Amino acid sequence: MNKFKTLSLAFIIILGLGINTFSHAAQQAPVRIKNPIIPAATKAIATAPAKTYEAVNPVVMVDNPKPYLNKDIKFKAKFDKYSTLGLDYKPAFRSSEKYITFLIQRNDVLTHNVPLSELKIFLDRKEAEKHIDLNSGDEIEVAGHVFSNALGDVWMDAEKFTVISTQAKTEAKK
Repeated sequence: MNKFKTLSLAFIIILGLGINTFSHAAQQAPVRIKNPIIPAATKAIATAPAKTYEAVNPVVMVDNPKPYLNKDIKFKAKFDKYSTLGLDYKPAFRSSEKYITFLIQRNDVLTHNVPLSELKIFLDRKEAEKHIDLNSGDEIEVAGHVFSNALGDVWMDAEKFTVISTQAKTEAKK
């Protein structure tokens, strides 16, 4: 019986030491790795080249929109006006709460200012507010992504919007 008590006591002591060691290990601060291993996919994203845009003629693009679908394009043009053309149209949906469209002038008509309405260009409203003073005829550069050919037209998101030059405002004749 004495052996049984001694073994039981030894077992309880060993068990107590084991639990104490386990709880002590759980309370220690986590080990920090000085040089963490970064997955290859993350490295690829971090070193991805900047997006390149293909320079296009907007009139040529609207005459034959299919080759430009899902392409990143850019062009210089004359600003015409802000519009709501194409907003909230379900097949190529862009919300009127978040976006505004703008029109550029056709570069193949030199005697009149004719908007190129076959090109629906969507610009984030926050970006458009920075350029609220644009006038018809101001030179701009637009770079973006063609996301739809709904209705046989070109629908694009403007990702970069740059004002190249502005014309002096002319007052209306009295």
